[in-house]
Amino acid sequence: MGNERPNIILILADDMGFSDIGCFGGEIRTPNVDWLAAQGMRFTSFYNNAVCMPTRASLLTGLYPQQVGAADAARLYERGNVTIAEVLRSAGYRTLMSGKWHNGNRKGELPIARGFDRYWGLLSGSSNYFNPGVRRPWEPEPAHKKPGDMRPWAADDKIMHPFTPDSPDFYATDAFTDHALAFLDEIGREGAPFFLYLAYTAPHFPMQARHEDIEKNRGSYFKGWDEIRQERYERLREMGLIPEHWKLSPRDPLAVPWAEVSEKETWDLKMAVYAGMIECMDRNIGRLMEKIRTLGVERNTLVIFLSDNGGCAEHINRTPDVMPGPVNSYCTVDAPWANVSNTPFRRFKVFHHEGGIATPMIAYWPRVIKPGAICDDVAHVMDIMPTFVELSGAKYPTEWNTGIVFEAEGRSLVQAFQGQSLGDREPICWEFRGCRAVRYGQWKIVCEGPPRLHVNIPIEPGHEDWELYDVWQDRTETHNLAEKYPDKVKELESIWVEWHTRMRQCVARVEPG
Repeated sequence: MGNERPNIILILADDMGFSDIGCFGGEIRTPNVDWLAAQGMRFTSFYNNAVCMPTRASLLTGLYPQQVGAADAARLYERGNVTIAEVLRSAGYRTLMSGKWHNGNRKGELPIARGFDRYWGLLSGSSNYFNPGVRRPWEPEPAHKKPGDMRPWAADDKIMHPFTPDSPDFYATDAFTDHALAFLDEIGREGAPFFLYLAYTAPHFPMQARHEDIEKNRGSYFKGWDEIRQERYERLREMGLIPEHWKLSPRDPLAVPWAEVSEKETWDLKMAVYAGMIECMDRNIGRLMEKIRTLGVERNTLVIFLSDNGGCAEHINRTPDVMPGPVNSYCTVDAPWANVSNTPFRRFKVFHHEGGIATPMIAYWPRVIKPGAICDDVAHVMDIMPTFVELSGAKYPTEWNTGIVFEAEGRSLVQAFQGQSLGDREPICWEFRGCRAVRYGQWKIVCEGPPRLHVNIPIEPGHEDWELYDVWQDRTETHNLAEKYPDKVKELESIWVEWHTRMRQCVARVEPG
């Protein structure tokens, strides 16, 4: 592999399902991401933490979100952890970020305070794509999740709240890329390696896209979610990304048969907007790759692309009298289409069934990774930190800011990039508002937990019990084996209890106050 340290680009999509992009079976046009996959490596068993806040915390720190205070909050404790940016900057990397942070929005929590040399973007969660701030003279009132709920943005250490763009052509996905490219222009020829974290908000709600991106997809979804889901499933099998014997999970209870649907034109429009948002993101990834080529550093730049969680089934419509798409609309794509996004898996964002935690992950690195590679080894967002530490030659600290730093929980993926097996790994555990899971080898237990007040997704009676699946044979979770193998359930449950106890002990050591 050589001793030359690579530049590193980490691209994160938001609320995008396992099969939305073309190289993972989707019909949405994503030629630039598909090219990265064709020339790089696709990971078929890569996991997130089911929700944006916990995933981003794990990705940045290599720890479980419970250890850093992000199990159910947008923050990172000051003690007990370091970020990738802090570690790589200590090894001489220039560290850049553009996009959605969602790890705290006070002065001491900004990306600039956590190791990034430059930052521009959204500090919080969902935000209006065309105008996150107050109404401009030429437009209708911008829609927000709640009246007046304008999310904070920042430029380096300057918080912009509200942030009202000057340009009438502003669109968040384009703007995130514009600033990332400007940062690269500033440092790209300095000679020092760089780390760029580009965190898009697409395709997270609200469903807003440029008119031309919507129109390209209008009419494409009249065939309905049942047929499109089946087509994605078949393409995934043809691509060799899932084995032939995995069944397509049943249509989710939140989706009725397409033949029974009224207002098909509105449903077609929703998915056309969603697809347009992803296609715009893909187009911007193409812009980024062109910049890397212009700088002459493509061959030794590692590019990783993934999503923070599965497709989102929340139903929100703050503007029922406005069709999805423009600045004054605010709605979600809803559960039936999210069920398509997560093909072939069950359930959605928040849940720890595979539809919530399985992510499409692509790694591209011309100097090392062979084109067209597929890795089936189990991996997790916590593996990003150990991977970047190894590649950068950095030293992962045991102390930071006079406090302890927990040992990273993940493992390096470098062997996989080199075409070698990662081998067996320790169990991976999850917990979010009552949803729980353990993945260990071929086995997985999962529990939906009690209903969560903020998420309007019903949980069926009896689903607070552990379910057991042989994910080698049935990763689509169609055959619950809990009654057949109760001892295996108890074994995995004991692993979860031991893990949860350890997480609480970690928090006790570093929790503020």
